[in-house]
Amino acid sequence: MGVPDKTRVPVDGVPLLDRTLGALTGAERIVVVGEPRPTAMDVEWTCEEPAGGGPAAALAAGLARVTADAVVLLAADLPLVTRADVEQLVAAVAGDGAVYLDEAGREQWLCSAWRSTSLRGVQLVADTSIGQTLRGLEFARVTAPTSVIDCDTPEDLVRLKERLT
Repeated sequence: MGVPDKTRVPVDGVPLLDRTLGALTGAERIVVVGEPRPTAMDVEWTCEEPAGGGPAAALAAGLARVTADAVVLLAADLPLVTRADVEQLVAAVAGDGAVYLDEAGREQWLCSAWRSTSLRGVQLVADTSIGQTLRGLEFARVTAPTSVIDCDTPEDLVRLKERLT
């Protein structure tokens, strides 16, 4: 997107991170991995080791702060995901977890729900793909609702703004 931290990009005055956090209303605890900053919701901040170590390192850092039986992994660039989407994902957990599939049928690892004990049994290594890390677990594959779209490009931001008007 051409910015140092796309989660700070405002859409209609609300940063992408805050839009995503809205889907976690009512959560027992929200842990965000990244540089601390003001957010619309009360969150607990932590950083991955090493800094910039990727999603598996971020998962390890966040998981270290989790005490709940279930964990929801959400990328911070899912501005239309809703609480209902998160609840559907948690309800779909089978075996170790549940993962939303995009329109092309690809697993969206950073839009998933897992049993904490299952994640604790996985070796989380920096600079390793989250898909490669979690693929060996048993999980349900759930077709994502249209609200589960991520914003990776300037074109995605344009489409998002169009959907919000």
